[in-house]
Amino acid sequence: MRWSPILVLLCLTAACSRREAPKPGSQLSGLFLIRENGRAGFMDSSGHVKIAPQFNAAAPFSDGLAVVDAGGRAGYIDTSGKIAINPEFQSASPFAEGLAGVRVNGVWGFIDKHGKMVIPPRFQPTGPSPLLFSDGLAAVSGGPNTRAGYIDKDGKMAIQPQFDEALPFSDGLALVRIGNRYGYIDRAGKWVINPQFDSAQNFYEDRAAVRVGDKWGYIDRAGHITVNPQFDEARAYSDGLAMVATAGRIGYIDKNGNMAVNPQYAAAYDFSDGRAPVRVGNRWGYIDKQGKMVINPQFDNARPFSRELAPVQLGAQWGYVNRDGRFVWNPTA
Repeated sequence: MRWSPILVLLCLTAACSRREAPKPGSQLSGLFLIRENGRAGFMDSSGHVKIAPQFNAAAPFSDGLAVVDAGGRAGYIDTSGKIAINPEFQSASPFAEGLAGVRVNGVWGFIDKHGKMVIPPRFQPTGPSPLLFSDGLAAVSGGPNTRAGYIDKDGKMAIQPQFDEALPFSDGLALVRIGNRYGYIDRAGKWVINPQFDSAQNFYEDRAAVRVGDKWGYIDRAGHITVNPQFDEARAYSDGLAMVATAGRIGYIDKNGNMAVNPQYAAAYDFSDGRAPVRVGNRWGYIDKQGKMVINPQFDNARPFSRELAPVQLGAQWGYVNRDGRFVWNPTA
C-alpha cells in the first residue's frame, strides 16, 4: 500500500468522512484550507490569507496544530504558520487529545505536541481510518490479518486484540466487527450492543445507522431500534437530521424517523450549520432543514458548511462561500 504523508480527507478535495470524531475536514480553528498554484495554505473566515500557500498538502487544524506535507514528509505547523514539529515522518494523522499518530519505517507510534515520541512505533491502523485517540483510547492492529484492539495513552493494551475491525470511540461507544457481524463496546471493552448487524456506523448524536439484511435503520445507545430498517442507504445524524436513500433518491429524516426533506436528490451531503449541499441536475446548491433551496444550484461540487463557510467547486478550482452564497474566497487550485 502506498501511504499519503497526510492520512486525512481534505474537504477541498474529497467528501468529509464521518467515521471519526472530530470529523476530518472540519474547520475547528477559524483557519480554512486553501490551494493556490498547487500549494496549500490557510485563510481566515474573511478570506484573508493567514498562512501563505507553500505546502504540498495540508489538513485542517486540530489541537492547535495542522499536518502539512513538505517535500514528501509530514510535519506540523502552528496557527502562525511556523513549523512546530519538523517534517520527518512518512505519514501523519491529526492531533487528538494531545497526541498524534506518525509513521516511521513503516510502523506507527504517537508523538506529543512537542514532537516527542511518547508511544514507540510498533502499530498499524485497523482500517482506512487514521490512527487517533478518542475517549483516551486508540484502535490499533499488528497489520493485515491480525486482530485489532485498543491502547491507552501509555501505549499499553487496554482492550486486548480480538476484533476483525475496530473504529475510534464516538459518543462513548466504539463500533467493532467480529466475523461478519457488527456491535458496540464501551471503554472497558464490554459489549454494550452485541454483534448482530450486517453493517453499521459510529454513533453520532446518540444514534447509529445499522443494516439488517439489505435495509438500513437506526438504533439508540441501548441498542433499541428507533427507526425501523427500511432505507437502501443511511448516514449518521448530523445537525439533527440524517441522510437516507430510497429508490435511488436521497432525503433527510429526523430523530423519530419522520421525513424532514423528501427523497428527491441524486447526490447530497450531511447537514451542518443548518445547511446541506444537494445536487440538482449537474449543479450543486444548498437547502435548509425545511428543504428550501437557500443557495441556488450553481456549483460543480459542494461540501458541508463548517464555521459558517462551505467549500465549493467551479471547474477544477475550489473556493469558499458564506451562508448567503457569496464567495469569500474565489475558486483557486
